[in-house]
Amino acid sequence: QVQLVESGGGLVQAGGSLRLSCAASVSIFSITVMGWYRQAPGKQRELVATLTSGGRTNYADSVKGRFTISRDNAKNTVYLQMGSLKPEDTAVYYCNAKTWSDDYWGQGTQVTVSS
Repeated sequence: QVQLVESGGGLVQAGGSLRLSCAASVSIFSITVMGWYRQAPGKQRELVATLTSGGRTNYADSVKGRFTISRDNAKNTVYLQMGSLKPEDTAVYYCNAKTWSDDYWGQGTQVTVSS
């Protein structure tokens, strides 16, 4: 079992920045892919960014150049640094961990960007 706890969401003005954190209950070395997803009201959950255990990153086109996913292995934590935020980034952001056999989700953290 992998437990994921997100933090760092909040209310920010357009153009501002936020950093989300996702703390895992196990060593992130054991997790194949860590990622961030988001779900806006009335919309499907969508991929924001992923980071493989080998260090490969992948970003949604809508956040490329504005968001950065990173990790601190010693803290078993993955981060999402979000910059140049737009109102359309408003959503609940979820942390995800994929192992070879399972898929785990955090409880989500709300990000609201005001115009």
